[in-house]
Amino acid sequence: MDPILLLKAAMMGVVEGLTEFLPISSTGHLILAGSLLGFTGEKAKVFEVAIQTGAMLAVIWEYRARFSRLVTGIGYDPVAQRFARNLAIAFLPAAVFGFLFGGWVKQHLFHPVPVALAFIVGGLVILWVEARHRRRFGARDLEGARRARVEEVDDMSALDALKVGLVQCLALIPGTSRSGATIIGAMVFGFSRKAATEFSFFLGVPTLMAAGAYSVWKERALLSLADLPHFAVGLVFAFFSAWLCIRWLIRYVSTHDFTVFAWYRIAFGAIVLVTAYTGLVRWSA
Repeated sequence: MDPILLLKAAMMGVVEGLTEFLPISSTGHLILAGSLLGFTGEKAKVFEVAIQTGAMLAVIWEYRARFSRLVTGIGYDPVAQRFARNLAIAFLPAAVFGFLFGGWVKQHLFHPVPVALAFIVGGLVILWVEARHRRRFGARDLEGARRARVEEVDDMSALDALKVGLVQCLALIPGTSRSGATIIGAMVFGFSRKAATEFSFFLGVPTLMAAGAYSVWKERALLSLADLPHFAVGLVFAFFSAWLCIRWLIRYVSTHDFTVFAWYRIAFGAIVLVTAYTGLVRWSA
């Protein structure tokens, strides 16, 4: 058991957990962190997808009452049935597009420079959406929930779920941010900031757990029992850091917008491009 490898796995787990639910791209950060740590290669790509399951388990734990009602009420409760239907509808586009194009994306776009470009473009999109939101709801009404068309997750229609699911497909491009695409996209479609954020949490559970299971199964020939310790360490650290992030983010969105994350994305992406161009950092896939 290599202690250095376990330390790298723990660091990658923390990066995953802290960035999964913020609109700053966990995949992009994992690629960049892996490059700096020398944690790269095909097996590292499987690890990065697999430990997302830890972050999703944090969602299930934090919203365990909601998921318990879903499981126990799916046979008779119309609210639980509508929630399950919307999750399934929103999950389907990413599953189809991921299956069709996931391999091509990993081969061609899982590199620091494309990630940095996606960071910058995503930041500019967030700034545009936030400016649009302020014009619509007013500078003082950060939440805008009272006047949003979809105030709570349970107010969603099947069409709303499909729209958010289609927007989530943009996250196949590393650096875009799954949570950023779903949250910002949902706000454009008339969701309140809180409803958009919570549905992004919930939608991540089937999406990323399925992606993790599929990636491990597809690349099982690369893995062995010797990989289990650092995969487990990464998953555990992803769980606890994601749980802390979820609890903080729900409080944050009640009084703040996402502008700070947009500027962070732009600045971080610019730094990666400059260091790559000048040779100050040897970024590798």
